[in-house]
Amino acid sequence: MNLPAEPALLARAERQAQVVRALQAVLPASSLLWTQEATTPYECDGLTAYRQRPLVVALPESEAQVQAVLQVCHALQVPMVARGAGTGLSGGAMPHALGVTLSLAKFNRILKVDPLSRTARVQCGVRNLAISEAAAPHGLYYAPDPSSQIACTIGGNVAENSGGVHCLKYGLTLHNVLRVRGFTVEGEPVEFGSEALDTPGYDLLSVVIGSEGMLAVTTEVTVKLVPKPQLARCIMASFDDVRKAGDAVAAVIAAGIIPAGLEMMDKPMTAAVEDFVHAGYDLTAQAILLCESDGTPEEVAEEIGRMEAVLLQAGATAIAVSRDEAERLRFWSGRKNAFPASGRISPDYMCMDSTIPRKRLADILLAIQQMEKKYGLACANVFHAGDGNLHPLILFDANDADQLRRCELFGADILETSVAMGGTVTGEHGVGVEKLNSMCVQFSAGERAQMLAVKAAFDPQALLNPGKVIPTLNRCAEYGKMLVRGGQIAHPDLPRF
Repeated sequence: MNLPAEPALLARAERQAQVVRALQAVLPASSLLWTQEATTPYECDGLTAYRQRPLVVALPESEAQVQAVLQVCHALQVPMVARGAGTGLSGGAMPHALGVTLSLAKFNRILKVDPLSRTARVQCGVRNLAISEAAAPHGLYYAPDPSSQIACTIGGNVAENSGGVHCLKYGLTLHNVLRVRGFTVEGEPVEFGSEALDTPGYDLLSVVIGSEGMLAVTTEVTVKLVPKPQLARCIMASFDDVRKAGDAVAAVIAAGIIPAGLEMMDKPMTAAVEDFVHAGYDLTAQAILLCESDGTPEEVAEEIGRMEAVLLQAGATAIAVSRDEAERLRFWSGRKNAFPASGRISPDYMCMDSTIPRKRLADILLAIQQMEKKYGLACANVFHAGDGNLHPLILFDANDADQLRRCELFGADILETSVAMGGTVTGEHGVGVEKLNSMCVQFSAGERAQMLAVKAAFDPQALLNPGKVIPTLNRCAEYGKMLVRGGQIAHPDLPRF
């Protein structure tokens, strides 16, 4: 006997059929996916702890098709989530259960590299590293270099305002993008910024970069290119105490030195990456710093000498300076492979992303060590020490519901502690779904209302990436009740809810 489907499942099936029929009129059959098998690969991004299959996946191949998909979805009031390579770490590309995932993976062409103006015009699905590869024959490259640069796309970088290990000297995506083209939720063409140094009117480019796909859909980006330095050398400095390492970071900046890169890893992380890539790290050190200088040979020699002196004065127990390009790349290979290395030692990890004042680096590391005991989970730490952007990787097993619960509390504690130390709940990974509750802690109801007002100016029906980034009043109220019931409020003096 065939039993009737549950009402919710039946309603979903009817809605799916309606959306598929409408999209079939504007897309070829090969550009639409809706079966369970076909849509499962899209159920999450790099934050694998949370999953949701989309109603439909659309894979347009042209801007005209993107426009048509947006117009259809807007007419049907269907939520839409734009997706690039799916390497994000905050759940920003997690699908909506009753929405369309708009995959822009086919927008992968480099349209123009202009060595005279030092710019490149690329489609949103072009990989970050591919831009530098295309610019290399002209002696140029694209500076922002997230650890996932071999896979992540420039459209995703724009959505999250990504940085990388060289962001201290060369800036984030915001500082390296001139122009963004795309479409509004209604399918209207829109352009932010220009190839000129400035544009008339409000600086909406700064609003769109880092907006996590909530304001518009990006299809094309014009980026700045910078000359490849004549020489780059990297210092690996070992410390027998994390406080000494943290203080050394502040000392380097206080000395008026802006390294090309300034990264820090604690002992658990160095052990994980050394076993994976054999970068030559000092496994006896409690923490290591990677400090890079680039420029002319004379500039590099002078800056390396100054940094060595500062690091030794700060208590470095050992210092190694890369002797050639191969060794420099080997030093960085460990830092660049921190995330996959962590995946080898734990079934799952949750990579947090907060920012604190540089002078508090040691304080947050010591606080995290206490949290490991509190929540019964290990944590390996790697971060952009130069600008105080932390990336603690909490190790857990997502198949164990209690471990997932403790991991979530651990992560929230790190974010809340960062705010208490004068920092923020995010740096470059975005808010997505991961940090919604923590947004309740950092921002007041009035501040969140202003954020929602900006969202409404672009997307009045809240169809683009709904339920992400900005928590509702009800969510914050429920989160507050949960913390009070569980006795989990770590910093009761912070403004909240």
